[in-house]
Amino acid sequence: MGFIWRWVFAFFLLAATFNPTEFNYVTWVRSYGGSNLSIAVLLGLILFIGYIIYMRASLRSIGGFGMFLVLAVVAAGLWVLYDLGVLQLGNSDFNVWLALIALSFVLGIGLSWSHVRRALSGQADMDDVDE
Repeated sequence: MGFIWRWVFAFFLLAATFNPTEFNYVTWVRSYGGSNLSIAVLLGLILFIGYIIYMRASLRSIGGFGMFLVLAVVAAGLWVLYDLGVLQLGNSDFNVWLALIALSFVLGIGLSWSHVRRALSGQADMDDVDE
């Protein structure tokens, strides 16, 4: 259940930053950020902190190559769904949502991998020794 919460939060973080609707940070800053600069900076820093947490944990647990491999597996799975006719890629808004789901999956796995490795192997990462 922990992985699902990490994945959902990663999806929320990515979707709050950018999505095809008008309800996202990038669109809001373009429209109203100049008149609300202090709020734009505060929200940007909060999003940035979320990205640092996810990226640092992902890079420490599976590394850049591991993140690339997870993304490659997700992309190959989407390719299979497209070849089988299950997935249609004609709608650009749908493609953006699909990309957000794929990237959030990569970040969710990156944040959860140390827990998975400890459960499977019984070995703790160096950062986990204090637990």
